[in-house]
Amino acid sequence: MGVIRKKTVTRGTEGGLKYICDVCSADITSTVRIRCANPVCNDYDLCVPCFANGSTSRDHDPQTHSYSVIEQHSIPIYTKDWGADEELLLLEGAEVYGLGSWADIADHIGGYRTKEEVRDHYIRTYIESSKFPLPERADPKDVSLIEEVPREKFQARKKRRIEERKEAAKTAPPAAPKQKPTASVPACHEVQGYMPGRMEFETEFANEAEEAVQHMQFDPGDGINPRTGEVEPEMELKMVVMDIYNSRLTARAERKKVIFEHGLLEYRKNAALDKKRTKEERDLLNKAKPFARMMNHADFNGFTSGLEYEHNLRQAISQLQDWRQMRIGDLKSGEKYEQEKQTRAQRPAPTGSFDRLAGVRTTKLVPPIETPSATTALTAPELPERLKAQLQPPPAANPPTKGPLTNGTSNSHNPPTKDVNQKTQYSILPLSGTQPLKLSYENATDLHLLTKEEAELCSVLRIMPKPYLVIKEGLMKEAMKSGGGLKRKVAREVSKIDVTKSGRIFDFFVHSGWIQKA
Repeated sequence: MGVIRKKTVTRGTEGGLKYICDVCSADITSTVRIRCANPVCNDYDLCVPCFANGSTSRDHDPQTHSYSVIEQHSIPIYTKDWGADEELLLLEGAEVYGLGSWADIADHIGGYRTKEEVRDHYIRTYIESSKFPLPERADPKDVSLIEEVPREKFQARKKRRIEERKEAAKTAPPAAPKQKPTASVPACHEVQGYMPGRMEFETEFANEAEEAVQHMQFDPGDGINPRTGEVEPEMELKMVVMDIYNSRLTARAERKKVIFEHGLLEYRKNAALDKKRTKEERDLLNKAKPFARMMNHADFNGFTSGLEYEHNLRQAISQLQDWRQMRIGDLKSGEKYEQEKQTRAQRPAPTGSFDRLAGVRTTKLVPPIETPSATTALTAPELPERLKAQLQPPPAANPPTKGPLTNGTSNSHNPPTKDVNQKTQYSILPLSGTQPLKLSYENATDLHLLTKEEAELCSVLRIMPKPYLVIKEGLMKEAMKSGGGLKRKVAREVSKIDVTKSGRIFDFFVHSGWIQKA
């Protein structure tokens, strides 16, 4: 005997199928019931008292209709805590609702079974069985479990379990109402055209790829010539078309992988990050996006961060070069220059009585120049000022001298004291018959690498800054080999220029204290 599924079944408070007597409407779900076996009575059930009294309704005739007795198979057959009736309802629910719909299957079984409990029992009893797809105790002659757990003991356990879970359900806090799941349609996602439930797009890459194979058919035995045993040309053509179709599917899957791996579907998050970037950084990131197909997400983030840092460095270097052209020597003055530059850019054009466009010219202010925050940090004036303050020694106290001075000057005025270690300025003698070379940033791009005295020396000797730096490097290296001393003759051999010019350079280096005369 088995549990017969009624078509007109209702769900009880405990879930599962609920059977009602068709005469007295009593609940006969958990008791023995009588079912009419005549085809005239469809799903006709009676309780035992109504059947014993011969009660009838509708087209049922108890004198002529055959019947079957259906009792509860509440005995363990596969495991100690699952009865035969629950096993039948489990398989029936899996057939009706499909494997994976564990919540619906649990409601179909009833008895306050949870979806996790139903899923674990199915996997443990059927899937992990050594006799898959049958359970371990699938043999009808195996009655060891029934003898170990009798019917009365098992039913008492089941009743106790149902009552405990019923009380727990009453005292449990009310569950949050189930929200309606988002439909898998293109209009329900922040990226237009994407269907999240199917993880597909309304318009896929190579969207017409299926049109070439939609009418293609492969029947058993087709494609081989029965006489020669060779593949027919039509079958070869079909296989070529299938290879092309598979390559398009592969390309489609690769593009989806890039989209999912790099989080391109999170439109709001990506838009918020783009607002924090400057226009140049956004353009740079858009140009680097093709490289995302060859990198994972972490490597691509490191790659783009390096590109942004290089871009900011280049902008900072360009800004510093602009300040140098404007004869700005420190970062604090450069910051002041940028502020005044923005003020001038925002200032409207002057209009006068003789301006013909004065009536039609708009007075809209020019938006301020956008400067990247990273570039500003690289040219911040606080960094060198802070380092300068750390390296600068504290000024020594100079108390006023009391009494008359030796030269008779009043003590109310202290003349500046002369520094004993202060060097005299080196006077460069001009070359006979030559005019000094006029050096500027236009004709000498390396002029900023020289000091003021070195620039004057190069101007008098008519040497460009770059050759001078090469001579300087050679002389310094040669002096380091001999402990800092150098002979004039050796300097002349190293510099490989005119004797007079090499001598002047040698004297300048000795006077500056860079080398010693050997």
